[in-house]
Amino acid sequence: MKRRIFLGVIAGGFLAAPLAAEAQSAGKTARVGWLALGPNAGPAAVFFDAFREGLRERGWIDGRNLVIEARWGNRDQARDQAAELVQWKPDVLVTQGPMVFGAQAVTGPIPVVFGFSGDPVEGKLVASLARPGGSLTGISLMQFELIGKRLEVLKEAVPGVTRVALLANTGHPGVREELARSQAAARRLGFTVQYVPVAAVRDFDGAFEAMARERAEAIVVFPDGFMMSQAPAIADFAARRRIAAISGWAEFATAGNLLSYGPDLREAWRGVAAYVDKILRGARPADLPVEQPTKFELVINLKTAKALGLTIPPSLLQRADQVIE
Repeated sequence: MKRRIFLGVIAGGFLAAPLAAEAQSAGKTARVGWLALGPNAGPAAVFFDAFREGLRERGWIDGRNLVIEARWGNRDQARDQAAELVQWKPDVLVTQGPMVFGAQAVTGPIPVVFGFSGDPVEGKLVASLARPGGSLTGISLMQFELIGKRLEVLKEAVPGVTRVALLANTGHPGVREELARSQAAARRLGFTVQYVPVAAVRDFDGAFEAMARERAEAIVVFPDGFMMSQAPAIADFAARRRIAAISGWAEFATAGNLLSYGPDLREAWRGVAAYVDKILRGARPADLPVEQPTKFELVINLKTAKALGLTIPPSLLQRADQVIE
């Protein structure tokens, strides 16, 4: 869906950073393209709002010294939509999730800042995290050190669990390392694991049958945009089987699953704005290391816990950043 966003000046514009104010006084209007998984609703819209908040904090005000041209779609549309944005001649193009691959194919020297849930090195987006080496940089949400902590949270929430299904998108860059680390952490915690791969929506019926057949007692879902799009279906299956499910994004728990533990995605998208700000002020993407989130959140769906007949330990509830009742 094509959409140009010109929002009015908001209160707080007087906090604009000096360099942004200089750009404004010189008559410069920054042009930022936005290419995201659609529709323009739900979590995608929340990330967009957080990104714009991050820009406002750095002095880039919609309608004053900034204009954003947005496209919302899916990975199959990404290349064509990115090509449209290239014709608009943005100063920077921002991409969400796998839309970055469409942008990479057509943007040439135009700087691209991504918010990507996979491994950008394995996905061939950058040469390395420390030295991207090209026109792309951004934030990677894949943090292997969270894998063991997520399994520890599951064991604390449901102490009797012994059989855990690992549900993963096989097309997600970095999934092999994520699987290896998950298996190692599961063994350390005394879990027996079942690996359940999926590559498309049509694979989920078979995946659910496989987990039921192996009598999985809990599901650990490797987090990425595709898997989150199936969070309601996973929640429905988990409710029918009366088992716990955990993943890494808050929307997984808000969709009806028991737990999520992982990066604060709103904060991550505010961080994407910091990259855009630096590039608009003259920095090169090749010189901006890929970063990872530093703020994490634990979300517990207490309503789901009650439906499953689970009592969440008070110590875990006290640590939760959000409890859904």
